[in-house]
Amino acid sequence: MTEAIRYTADVVIMTPDGDLLLIERDWEPYEGQWALPGGHQDEGETSRMAAARELLEETGVVVDPEELRAIGTWDRPGRDPRGRYSTDAYLALVPAGTPIVAGDDARTVRWWPATGLPAQLAFDHADIVAAALAEANR
Repeated sequence: MTEAIRYTADVVIMTPDGDLLLIERDWEPYEGQWALPGGHQDEGETSRMAAARELLEETGVVVDPEELRAIGTWDRPGRDPRGRYSTDAYLALVPAGTPIVAGDDARTVRWWPATGLPAQLAFDHADIVAAALAEANR
């Protein structure tokens, strides 16, 4: 039997002064925990398109999919309790003061200083954030 793999895309959104945008999840798994904006790829969508769409739906922030900087793929078995998930993660810089609004699937959305992130992030998002910060500082 073949293992079904679901494809998702996540976005690390940063301001030039080092703030990161996180959502508080409004559903399981990890309901109530902070996470990166992101979600499932729809049929016919590239991961970049999915990342930009999910970012808009969850936070109200608009980015051009072509402006997203790829930072890697996270596909370790067990990274999601719902089954096998592979996510492409992207980095985008937006101006400080970019307006945000909690939308679809997000209980709350908030800017966090990169040096003061919540102790626990959902899934393996702390690993993704670490890779994005390393990429941003290159």
